[in-house]
Order: sequence, then C-alpha cells, then structure tokens
Amino acid sequence: MPKQKIRIKLKSFDHKLLDQSAQQIVAAVEATGAVVVGPVPLPTRIQKYSVIRSTFIDKDSQEQFEIRTHKRLIDIVETTSKTIDSLAKLNLPSGVEIDIKL
Repeated sequence: MPKQKIRIKLKSFDHKLLDQSAQQIVAAVEATGAVVVGPVPLPTRIQKYSVIRSTFIDKDSQEQFEIRTHKRLIDIVETTSKTIDSLAKLNLPSGVEIDIKL
C-alpha cells in the first residue's frame, strides 16, 4: 500500500484558539506513531473596511474595521488506520475551520 499523505488546513479569527487546536491535533497524531510536519503558519488574510460615521454631512469622518483570518497547515506523512481514527475522535473548539484532504 502506498504511503498516504493527509493535509490539514486550519482557519480561525482567533490565533490563540488556532494554535491550541493545532497542538491538540499534533499531539493526537504523534501518539499514533505518524510523522507530522508542521504546524506551518500561512500568511494572515486582512480584510479592511471603511464605514462613514454619519449618513448626511460628515463624509470625512470614517471608522475603519478589519478582520484577520489566521491560517495553519499540518501535513501528516506516514499515516496508519489509528491516525485516521484519532483524527475522527478529536473534539476541537468551535471557531476553527478544518479542511482535511487525503
């Protein structure tokens, strides 16, 4: 059977929550004996918005808001059936988007 590679991408607005989730995934996968590469921090996506404060006269007065999306990448190189089972049993917090590709 050829070696199977699993790529996990994590996204979140909160970087502390994201790092905790990544550490939890790495600990669970390493306990099964698989080889883990990462977590690799990917570039943060920053969306900026300017909103006019007043609707009528003060167009020069604006408020700025931004949304930061933090991303991490984890590669699992040498997987076993125990590795996939442990990934399925993980209980990760809400607020972290997980994308798993085999």
